Amino acid sequence: SADGDRRRKPSKRRESPAGSDGEEGRDRGDAEARGGGDRDSSPSGREEGKRAERGRSRDTRSRRGDIRDRGGGDDRGDGDGRDGRRDLRGGIGGADRPPAERKPLSAGKAGGAYVPPFKLAQMMAEQTDKTGPEYQRMTWDALKKSINGLVNKVNASNIKHILPELFAENMIRGRGLFARSVMKSQMASPHFSSVFAALVAVVNTKFPELGELVLKRIILQFRRAFKRNDKPVCVAATKFLAHLINQQVVHELIALELLTVLLSTPTNDSVEVAIEFVKECGYTLHELTPQGLHGIFERFRGILHEGEIDKRVQFMIENLFAIRKAGFEGKKGVPADLDLVEEEDQIVHELSMDDELQAEATLDIFKVDPEYEESERKYAEIKKEILGESSSDEDDDDDSDDEDDSESEDEAQAVAQQAMRQKIEDQTETNLVNLRRTIYLTIMSSLDFEEAGHKLMKIHLQPGQEVEICTMLTECCSQERTYLRYYGLLAQRFCFIDKMYAQLFDEVFMKQYSTIHRLETNKLRNVAKFFAHLLSTDAMSWTCMAYLQLTEEATTSSSRIFIKILFQELSESLGLRKLNERLMDASMAEYFQGIMPRDTPKNVRFAINFFTSIGLGGLTDDLREHLKNMPKMIAQAKAAAERDGDSDSDSSSSSSSSSSSSSSESNSSSSSSSSSSSSDSRPKKKKRRK
Repeated sequence: SADGDRRRKPSKRRESPAGSDGEEGRDRGDAEARGGGDRDSSPSGREEGKRAERGRSRDTRSRRGDIRDRGGGDDRGDGDGRDGRRDLRGGIGGADRPPAERKPLSAGKAGGAYVPPFKLAQMMAEQTDKTGPEYQRMTWDALKKSINGLVNKVNASNIKHILPELFAENMIRGRGLFARSVMKSQMASPHFSSVFAALVAVVNTKFPELGELVLKRIILQFRRAFKRNDKPVCVAATKFLAHLINQQVVHELIALELLTVLLSTPTNDSVEVAIEFVKECGYTLHELTPQGLHGIFERFRGILHEGEIDKRVQFMIENLFAIRKAGFEGKKGVPADLDLVEEEDQIVHELSMDDELQAEATLDIFKVDPEYEESERKYAEIKKEILGESSSDEDDDDDSDDEDDSESEDEAQAVAQQAMRQKIEDQTETNLVNLRRTIYLTIMSSLDFEEAGHKLMKIHLQPGQEVEICTMLTECCSQERTYLRYYGLLAQRFCFIDKMYAQLFDEVFMKQYSTIHRLETNKLRNVAKFFAHLLSTDAMSWTCMAYLQLTEEATTSSSRIFIKILFQELSESLGLRKLNERLMDASMAEYFQGIMPRDTPKNVRFAINFFTSIGLGGLTDDLREHLKNMPKMIAQAKAAAERDGDSDSDSSSSSSSSSSSSSSESNSSSSSSSSSSSSDSRPKKKKRRK
C-alpha cells in the first residue's frame, strides 16, 4: 500500500557500515517489503530491525577503541564514512604534546586586523626602535586611516577646516593613499565631485606631483572603463575630470580630446556620457575655448541630424542645446564656496588622452624607508612653511613676557597700518601688463561683440585705464589677417555707452596716424577700416580729420595709403553724395582744411589729383572751382595790396614831397640830354652801316 511505501523509504536511505547481522536484517526487511508485507506491522520485522541497530552501534564503538589504542586521538576516522570530523575525546586522551604558539596575524592586503586607535597609540609608544619596520608599519596604518577619515568627511562647509588637518599628515609619503582615497570616495558619491575637485586643486598648489598623480589615475580609469563599456565608471570619471577642468588643475584641451573620443563613433552610451561631461564643464570651455566648444556642438548637431541613436538620447541633445542657450544656468564653473585657489597660484597640468601614463600603484603599498627619520624631518619643515607654524617653541608662563608680546603686537599692527597708508607705486607696470593681458584674453575668447562688451564692462578699471581698452581693441584689430567687423562693432558699442570712449578713440586715432609709417600694409589697412567704421556710424566725432594734412610735403606713402583706404571705406558705407555733403558742411570746414587744402594752387592741385586717382573725383568739384578762380583772387589780392600801399605813400610829409620834386626836375634834364645824345648817335650808326 501507499502508507507502507512511505514508511519504507527512510529505511532505504539509511546507510550504515554495520556487520553481517545488520545486513541480514535489512535484507529480510527488503524481502518482506517486496513480498508485500509491512515490516512495521510484522513482529519479526521489528525485532530484526532492533537487532541490526544494536549491531551497528557495537561495530562503531569497537572501531573508536582501536583508534584510541593506536594513540591517534587527533586523527580523523575513516571507517564510519564521515571523513573530516574529529573526535574530541581522542584529542583529550591523546599523546602529551606542547600547545602550539599563537602566531601574530599577518598583515594582508587591507593592512591586517583592526586595531583600535588607543591600542595602536599604545603599541607605537612601546616601540623602542623608531625607525624599524614594525614602527614604520604602524605609522603607515595610522597615516592611511587618517587620510581616509579626512577625505570621507570633507564637504563644502568644512573643507577649509579639513585642509590644515590634511596638510598636517605626511602627504608626500601618503600621496598614493590620498589619490586612492579621493578616487574611491568620488566613485562612491559622484554628486560631491566638485568638493573633491576643490580639495585636489588646493593640494595641487602645494604638491603638484600629487595633483598630476590623481589626473593620471583618472585618465587610466576612464580608458579601462571605456574599453570595457562600463558606463557608471565612465560617467563618474568624466564628472571628476570636468570639475578638475573647472578648477584649472588640468588644461582644457583634454576636454576636447575626451569629447572627440566619445563622439567619433557615437553610441547611445557614449553620447550620453559626453552630454553629462559638457553639462559639468561647458561654461568653463565656453570661456576658455569658445571655438572648440562650438565645434563639439556642431558634432552634436550632426549626430542629431543623422538620427541613428535612440529618441531618448536625441531629446538629451536638444536639452543640452537649450542649456547652452541659457548660458549653462546652474552649472557656471566653480561655486563661490569652493573657489579656494587664486588665479596666480593655479598650476595647470597639460596631459593628453594619448600619453603613456603610469598609475604608480606601488605608492599604495607599504614599503620600508631606510631614511625614515630624514624624510619625516623634511616634511616637518614643509608643513611649517605651509601652515605657518613657528619654528621655535616658546613658553609664555611669565606675565611680563605676555605684556611684552602684546606691546610688540600693537607696534606691529601700527607699522602695518602705516604701511597700508603709504601709496605704493609700481614702476614695473606689472598691473598694467596684467590688465592688458586680461583685456586681450577677453576679446579673443568671446564669441560675439555683445558678449565681449559685457565681459569688458565687468573688468574693474582704475581711473585713467579706460584708454587701455581702446588701445587693445585697435591693436587686436591690426593683428588680424583681414579686417573683422567684430572689432568695429565692439568699439562702436563702447562709444555709444559712454562719450568718454569717443574722445579716447579720437586720441588713439591721432597716435596711430602719427606712427602710421611703422605699420605694415596689412595692419595699416585694418586700422583704416576700423576707424572708417567708427566715423561712418558717428561713433566718434569727425573732428579727428583735423589731424590729416593732404600735401606733398606733409604726407608719406604710408599716410597716403591710410587716407586712401579711409575715404574709400567711408564712400562705401555712406555713399559718395552723403560723404560730399559731410565734407561741405560749413560748421566743420575748419576741421577739413587739412584734407581739402585751399591755400596754394600747388596744394589744391595735389589734393584734386589724389582724390581723382583713388576714384573719388566727385569730392573735388568745389576744389576745381576754387582752382579756376584762384588767379582772379590772386589779382584782386594784389590790387588790394597796392591800394593799401598808395594810401600809405599819400600820407607822407610835405618836406619829402618838395625834395622829391627837385630831384624829379634834375632827373628830367638829365633824361633830355641823354635823349638828344642818343638821337645824334643813331644817324651816325646808320651811315657806318651803309
